[in-house]
Amino acid sequence: MPLPHPMTQISLKRYLITGLVIWVPLVITLWVLNLLVGTMDQTLLLLPHELRTESWLGVHIPGLGVILTVLVVFVTGVLAANIIGQRLVRFWERVLARIPVVNSIYTGVKQVSDTLFSGTGHAFRKVLLVRYPHPQAWALAFQTNVPADVERQLDGDYVAVFIPTTPSPVNGFYFYVRRDETIEIDMTVDSALKTIISMGVVAPSGNGRRNAIPAPPAETQHAANRN
Repeated sequence: MPLPHPMTQISLKRYLITGLVIWVPLVITLWVLNLLVGTMDQTLLLLPHELRTESWLGVHIPGLGVILTVLVVFVTGVLAANIIGQRLVRFWERVLARIPVVNSIYTGVKQVSDTLFSGTGHAFRKVLLVRYPHPQAWALAFQTNVPADVERQLDGDYVAVFIPTTPSPVNGFYFYVRRDETIEIDMTVDSALKTIISMGVVAPSGNGRRNAIPAPPAETQHAANRN
């Protein structure tokens, strides 16, 4: 049986890769959307059975939970913006603060959400390059906030950085590094996240350098030379 011509094998491989490039992002996008819509549709369970589409139309209409979720979030924001709503929120937070396990979880999540969604927060305002995991390597990092108690203990000008992992940027490492040992680059947070998630396949264009690359400390250079 004659073997396929090498050019035919290359063409088949190219067509297969081209098809995967088209279908993989589309399928993953549809899967994520289906997961989000399905999760938000669970809010419909809060409605009485008589108000659900299954009772008066006979079928479930996907996506109505998204509308209900957005409406609930909007109404919550409107109510919490006035004085009475603020008092209710503070009362609710005091109640949660008295529950030991719930207090730890709620306080941590609330601090993260306040930092991320507040315009006065310090979360992910700059994209930096830091030396990680060794002095001869660089990693993308996001500058965050140095707590005042920690800042008083550090001798010098330090910045707090979050180094996300690939391809899941929700996990990572939190460090305090000297400011003069970082490089601030002209890259948006969204572009940096795309680069990290895609493992560098989707990389932004441009030179992106603002500062000169700082040399590694002398002791690390000597250690590298000994190795």
